[in-house]
Amino acid sequence: MKKLYGSAAEALDGVLKDGMLIAAGGFGLCGIPELLIAAIRDAGVKELTFVSNNAGVDDFGLGLLLQTRQVKKMISSYVGENAEFMRQYLSGELELEFTPQGTLAERMRAGGAGIPGFYTKTGVGTVIAEGKDHKDFDGETYILERGIVADLSIVKAWKADTTGNLIFRKTARNFNPPAAMCGRICVAEVEEIVPTGSLDPDQIHLPGIFVHRLVQGTHEKRIEQRTTRKKEAV
Repeated sequence: MKKLYGSAAEALDGVLKDGMLIAAGGFGLCGIPELLIAAIRDAGVKELTFVSNNAGVDDFGLGLLLQTRQVKKMISSYVGENAEFMRQYLSGELELEFTPQGTLAERMRAGGAGIPGFYTKTGVGTVIAEGKDHKDFDGETYILERGIVADLSIVKAWKADTTGNLIFRKTARNFNPPAAMCGRICVAEVEEIVPTGSLDPDQIHLPGIFVHRLVQGTHEKRIEQRTTRKKEAV
C-alpha cells in the first residue's frame, strides 16, 4: 500500500466528502494536524462533525474551519479558547456534544479497538448522563458511553517510518493515538520520515497498521498562551 504523499492536499485526495465525521488529534495547539486542517479548509467540504478535545483558537487549528463555516457539530471536552466557537454555539449555528475528557479519549480508543460501548462513572448525576443507559456494578451506578468510529482521522506525529509506525514527541502524544485508532482512514502528518527499520520497536507509540497515508511537512508550532516571568532586578 502506498502511504507516502507529497502534500496534505494529495494525502486527502479522494477521501474528503461533505457530512464526514472526522477525529482530530491534539490538545489546545499542541500536536494538532495543522497542515491537514488547512487542506480541509481549502478543499471546501462542509457540514463536518469533528471529534476533538477542543476547537483550536480563532485563527489557528480547527478555528480555521469554524471561520469558514465548514463545521456543523463539535464533539469536545473543552472549548474555552475560541470566541468564534462561542458565538456560533450561542447563536444556534453550531451543535455541541460535551464529553468529559477521559471519556472522550476512551470513546475513540474503544472505537479503534472494536468495542461498541463501555460503562463509566464519569458524568453520573449530571446532564452528561441524560438519555444514557444506567447500570449498577458492585453497588455503584455507571452510564453507557458509545465508542466512536470516524470516517477519517487526522493526526500529527514527530517521526514515522515508511510503513506508518509513529512516534509522538512529549505532550504531543495527547489525543493523537486514540484519534488515529478510531478512523476508518487515518492520515498522519509528521516532521520526519525515516526508512523502515530505523525506529526502535520499543519506542513506537502507534503501529503502522492504523495509518493509511503519510505526509511530511514544516509546522508552525504556535504557542497557545505565552506566559513569561518578569525579570528580577539585580
